[in-house]
Amino acid sequence: MWLIPAPMNRSSFLLACVLSLGLACRGEDKPAAAATAAPSPSPATAADFADPSKLKETAPETFKAKFETTKGAFVIEVVRADAPLGADRFYNLVKSGYFKDVAFFRVIQGFMAQFGIHGDPKVSAAWRMARIQDDPVKSGNRRGAISFAMAGPNTRTTQFFVNLVDNSRLDSMGFSSFGKVVEGMDVVDKINSEYGEGAPRGGGPAQGRIQEEGNTYLKKDFPRLDYILSASVLK
Repeated sequence: MWLIPAPMNRSSFLLACVLSLGLACRGEDKPAAAATAAPSPSPATAADFADPSKLKETAPETFKAKFETTKGAFVIEVVRADAPLGADRFYNLVKSGYFKDVAFFRVIQGFMAQFGIHGDPKVSAAWRMARIQDDPVKSGNRRGAISFAMAGPNTRTTQFFVNLVDNSRLDSMGFSSFGKVVEGMDVVDKINSEYGEGAPRGGGPAQGRIQEEGNTYLKKDFPRLDYILSASVLK
């Protein structure tokens, strides 16, 4: 879904990019209902990433996550106090093994690199409505900061973006960063951006099709995308 029609100047283009950050699948452009209380879960394991109900651990106050990618490795340091709900979700996804063979499907030079739709459509379907409430913005979207993509208030699920430049304009729009790249930002800068903006406005992957067809679609139609090979919490 697109909210700003063409033609656009540079400022309008960036705003369109912002507004489309979380439009990953049909129905996710509406605010979610308030989350209900859940019983305390058992610690997540690598077998649990297809079941959101099992990924509810509280993250450490600070931790680092290492991402191995087709371009090399980078490390993200997370400070839970900056965005507790977002940090918890990210921690559980990393620890469970969710980020294996996950594409950087939307990379726009001078803006951000977006990832987080799982390559298995069944896993994507399980997470589609597993939304978390918003965190207040405490830490800004500076270069290297990581935030959730979203489609409106309280719609954060599994999609993230790393800011390639200072995108402080996003702070007032509710994009609450929860960590930053502390090693390997040069690797993030090299992630393939040739496909640019996604369909229908651009020539890149259509997020709805990623949800429905997964990596089969991406590897056939966009063979030079970069991928996360694995992610792990550093000890």
